[in-house]
Amino acid sequence: MNIVLFDGEPYFARQDSRYQHIRKILKKTAGDTFSAGIINGDEGTATISSFDDDGLSFDFQATRPMRLLFPVYIIIGFPRPIQLKRLLRDVASLGVSAVYLTGTELGEKSYRESTLVDRGAAYESLLEGCVQAGATAVPALESFDSVSGAIAAVCSGTAGGPPPGARAILLDTVNPDCSLINAPLDDISHRHPLVLAIGSERGWTAGERSLFREAGFLVCSMGSRILRTETAATAALGIALAKTGYMEGTE
Repeated sequence: MNIVLFDGEPYFARQDSRYQHIRKILKKTAGDTFSAGIINGDEGTATISSFDDDGLSFDFQATRPMRLLFPVYIIIGFPRPIQLKRLLRDVASLGVSAVYLTGTELGEKSYRESTLVDRGAAYESLLEGCVQAGATAVPALESFDSVSGAIAAVCSGTAGGPPPGARAILLDTVNPDCSLINAPLDDISHRHPLVLAIGSERGWTAGERSLFREAGFLVCSMGSRILRTETAATAALGIALAKTGYMEGTE
């Protein structure tokens, strides 16, 4: 853990994974400090006030306000559940503002019927990504049954979506307008964010491509190779964040 996140009382019971990490991995005792942060709140330092076999109590001192997530939103066709957990962890560590999961015409129906979102495992994966990044801001997460529903919600600014004026890009190997490397991304900001759409493992149908085109999405490729959804997501975010300057530490 690069930061220990908490929400509510500054206390971890013995069965809490954070308690186990602080004791067994960090090997801390009463009086020691560790990096901590409030979920969607301040980052700071925790000082252990008591640490016994029942639990751990600490005092938290904020040292900096929550760092904003980057102005990048992603629409993703539901991948396999095991891939989804890894994908959410990785995109959260990269600092996206929101993830919109959507069913697709070629995607497996069972994937979007997974209980990962409902039982909180998806949120835990987002938290894991934040812990990796040493940050406290957690990306928003929404799911939709169809591409049309996802486009309507995201482009209208509902469901916690980006404000009007977002640059929208569909990643696809079929008839791209340009490569993502050459896409016009220099002006991406919190007032003019970026929306990236990434398909499920079987890609998009012609009908779905038309929906994106009609909504004003520019079609970009990352070469001729067909990538796994999770690979495409991390690669695309890396390229986009580098081109927009956010990889250089701009916040």
